[in-house]
Amino acid sequence: MAHVRNKQVILRDYVSGFPKETDMSIVESTLTLKLPEASNEVLLKNLYLSCDPYMQILMTNVEPGSVSYAHSLSLLQPLTGLGVAKVLESGHPDYKKGDLIWGLTKLEEYSLVPSTQIQFKIEHTDVPLSYYTGILGMPGMTAYAGFFEVGSPKKGDKVFVSAASGAVGQLVGQFAKLTGCYVVGSAGTKEKVDLLKNKLGFDEAFNYKEEPDLNATLKRYFPEGIDIYFDNVGGKTLDAVLLNMRVHGRIPVCGMISQYNLAQPEGVTNLTNLIYKRVCMQGFVVSDFYHLYPKFLEFLLPHIREGKVVYVEDIAEGLENGPAAFVGLFSGRNVGKQVLLVARE
Repeated sequence: MAHVRNKQVILRDYVSGFPKETDMSIVESTLTLKLPEASNEVLLKNLYLSCDPYMQILMTNVEPGSVSYAHSLSLLQPLTGLGVAKVLESGHPDYKKGDLIWGLTKLEEYSLVPSTQIQFKIEHTDVPLSYYTGILGMPGMTAYAGFFEVGSPKKGDKVFVSAASGAVGQLVGQFAKLTGCYVVGSAGTKEKVDLLKNKLGFDEAFNYKEEPDLNATLKRYFPEGIDIYFDNVGGKTLDAVLLNMRVHGRIPVCGMISQYNLAQPEGVTNLTNLIYKRVCMQGFVVSDFYHLYPKFLEFLLPHIREGKVVYVEDIAEGLENGPAAFVGLFSGRNVGKQVLLVARE
């Protein structure tokens, strides 16, 4: 019976405010590469792990009764996140040794997970496996569902995307262009603004840190107003957008990363515009749309293969770099989708 050393990223302290590298530790444990008798679990070798802002919610000591879509992790346990893995042993008939999958796993080299945590078996391997942490995984489905299902785009719509160079935003902008929309993105560095305009095909982009008056900035880029605002940040950006929405505009609310680390979240003062302009503002969670995954692949894979949709990844190598990669999400250190390479297949 084989035993292996299993390097892990564990939660050392619950996160308060901005996450810190010291909230996590790198440890090693021993794992037996054999399933327990009569187990329906799946033993995985993790290949690529995803670093996503929502993971902070799992690392926070959520009080009982609090509104959240996730439960807190236990201290000194491995962090939970999405990843791409190879099946080593399986107690479930849907998965066999050697299968490649993506789904919920742990930030460690090897994981024993319930079969219910596996989202999908990977059937298309002519694209990089790392894509299943991003463009072909949860972020890609988030962009697809939020833009097409919640945003209901039409050709000619004026679209604004915040955090536009991130894992989700870069896809929303490209989906908007495929639909025949005019699209503007905001980001936090000149490098990211250049990326949006020169590689990802946005019509315009700006550095929000250099814009003291977001209302005036949006009026400059959208003199006729905004039809769809894909919201990844909330806060002051959302407040300024509300002043610039067109009648019957749509706001898919994907995330509010500007608010996650504040002791007192910022208020939004311009909500009356939802009434005056008959705007539909709708929050959504990607898991509600996973039934559309086959349709999503049918739509997106040909565009990837033909080079009509591109994806930017920021790959850190080795679990020991996991804490820094995750923390960097909240200061915008990453350029594109933050991925952690654990092992090559």
